[in-house]
Amino acid sequence: MDQIIGQGELAGGIPYTIGQLTMEELPKIARLQEEVVRANGRGKETLQPLPMEEYRYVLEGNGLLLGVYAENQLVGLRALMVPYKKEGHLGLDAGLPKEELDKVIYQDITMVHPAYRGNRLQQKLAVLIMEELAKREHRFTYVCSTVAPNNIPSLKDKFFQGMEIAALKKKYGGYWRYIFIKGITEPTEKTWTSIRSAPMSDFATQQQYLEEGFRGFAMEQTEDGYRVIYGKAQA
Repeated sequence: MDQIIGQGELAGGIPYTIGQLTMEELPKIARLQEEVVRANGRGKETLQPLPMEEYRYVLEGNGLLLGVYAENQLVGLRALMVPYKKEGHLGLDAGLPKEELDKVIYQDITMVHPAYRGNRLQQKLAVLIMEELAKREHRFTYVCSTVAPNNIPSLKDKFFQGMEIAALKKKYGGYWRYIFIKGITEPTEKTWTSIRSAPMSDFATQQQYLEEGFRGFAMEQTEDGYRVIYGKAQA
């Protein structure tokens, strides 16, 4: 791990440190991903693991990769990645014109070891990785990401950052994904009008809202399950 950029204590007083990962840590990254995938009961429906060549691509200077260490092991990570491929570009999914695509960086995979969940490590990593990006000279104006419906921790993470659902479609071999986007310099909180909601499982209604120019900006838990809240940002 390179220079430590964050530290604190987990539940039970366990100390942790956060820093930028290096190529030498690829075996640890692979082990963490294997453990997280093994604990994920729904497979690629909710989590799309990254091939090792994409981690190498990020570590070669095409993004940022932060890791969390606790009890002498890598227990979490988060990646920002310059888009690896042009086809299936999330910027296009989110409605950006082609000339804006070079200004997009992906907020890619986030993983926390099952034994260390509940410590808000996703949120801590989200704040730190965007702060690290801001310290560097870069060309990016937008950050995009995908999240599977019903991946509640990741959805909460994106809304916490002020990211918005701009599309809902099948990606990665036919799995449903929300497409999130945020202007990097945009405020985390906005004023929303024409607010409406739909059950998370009702894809047709949500797609209709999105076609009408609404953005998903929050979610709420009801007796019948989660609902996604849509609105139009006030100019």
